[in-house]
Amino acid sequence: MRIDILTLFPSMFDGPMTESMVWKARDRGLLDLRLHQIRDWTNDPHRTVDDTPYGGGGGMIMKPDVMTRAIESVLSDAPDARPPVLLMTPQGRMFNHGIAVELSRHERIVMVCGRYEGIDDRVRELLITDEISIGDYVLTGGELPAMVIIDAVIRHIPGVLGAEGAADRDSHADGILEGAHYTRPVEFRGLKVPDVLQGGDHAAMARWRRADGLRKTWRARPDLLRRAVLSDEDKYLLATFAREDADRLSKIR
Repeated sequence: MRIDILTLFPSMFDGPMTESMVWKARDRGLLDLRLHQIRDWTNDPHRTVDDTPYGGGGGMIMKPDVMTRAIESVLSDAPDARPPVLLMTPQGRMFNHGIAVELSRHERIVMVCGRYEGIDDRVRELLITDEISIGDYVLTGGELPAMVIIDAVIRHIPGVLGAEGAADRDSHADGILEGAHYTRPVEFRGLKVPDVLQGGDHAAMARWRRADGLRKTWRARPDLLRRAVLSDEDKYLLATFAREDADRLSKIR
C-alpha cells in the first residue's frame, strides 16, 4: 500500500512512522510511505502557503493555488482511477474501525494535513474526495490525525500483524470491546487470573472472553451495542448486566 502525505511539517512523522508495526510494514515492503512538503509548491521567495481570509475573522487560510499544485503534482503519476484524497479535519466524518478497513483495501491513498484555520474551500470542491476527523476536538494540524489513521489502517494489510486474523479480534472489530487479558504470574498483589483461563477448555475461554467483552462494552461504551450483531446468548448476558446494575443502584439508594 502506498500512502502520500502532504504536510508543512514532515519531520513530525520521523519518530512515530519509524517505530513498531509501521516500521515493520515499511521494512517488509508492505507500506510505501511518502512525505511531501507543501512549501515545495510555492513560487515566492518566502514560500508562502497561507493568506488572510475574505470576510475577516481570526487566523490564516491555506492558499488554493499552492494546495492545488501540491495535490495535483502528487497525483500526477496516479492511474486513471485516482486514489482517495483525504483531508484531516474536525469537520469530517468520524474515523472508526469500519473506515480503517475500508481504507486498507485501497492500493494507494493521499492524506492532506491542514494547518492554521484550514484550507481554502475551493480545494475541497476540486480535489478532496473524503474528509475525516478522529474526534470532536480541534488540534493544531492534521499530522497527528494522519498518524493515528495510518496506524489503524496498516493493521488490516495482510502480513503486517504477526498473528493471522489478529485485527479481526481487536476491540471494535465486531462492535464489542475486547475482554480482559492476563499473563504470568497467576497471582499478583492478591489478584488472580480467572480459573477458566488457566484450564484447557477453549470453548469455555471463548465464552468467558465474550461475556467479559460484553460487560466492558455495556459499562464503558453502551452506544456500540446499538450497532453490534448480538446473539440470543449475548442479549441474555446484557439483560443480566442490566439487572446487576439496577440491584447495585437500589442498594446505594
